[in-house]
Amino acid sequence: MTFQKIEDALVSVTEKTYRSFAPEGEEPPYIIWDHDGQAFSLCGDGATRIQVLEGTIDLITKTEDDPLFGQIQKAMNNAGVGFRYNSKQDEESAGITITHHEWVWQLPMEVE
Repeated sequence: MTFQKIEDALVSVTEKTYRSFAPEGEEPPYIIWDHDGQAFSLCGDGATRIQVLEGTIDLITKTEDDPLFGQIQKAMNNAGVGFRYNSKQDEESAGITITHHEWVWQLPMEVE
């Protein structure tokens, strides 16, 4: 299992999906995603057997009730990726209010 599953799910919502950073000057709405680290692991017989990796998805939009919000959640469910809605922040940028939604996803991966 790879991170491609997450990217494919998000690109199905919008082509404006980027890993780590959006291009400078990108106009909202767009999605940024990446992995952050390990949430937890399952061990047995002195070895790590499963790692649950964790990361974030950020929706940057100018629209308070952007339909991409629900589309992201549906796409993650359809891809079989667990997530939780973490936060909403309203940010000011060049006199424009930007709404920033954040989800935390978790993806179990077998350790070979």
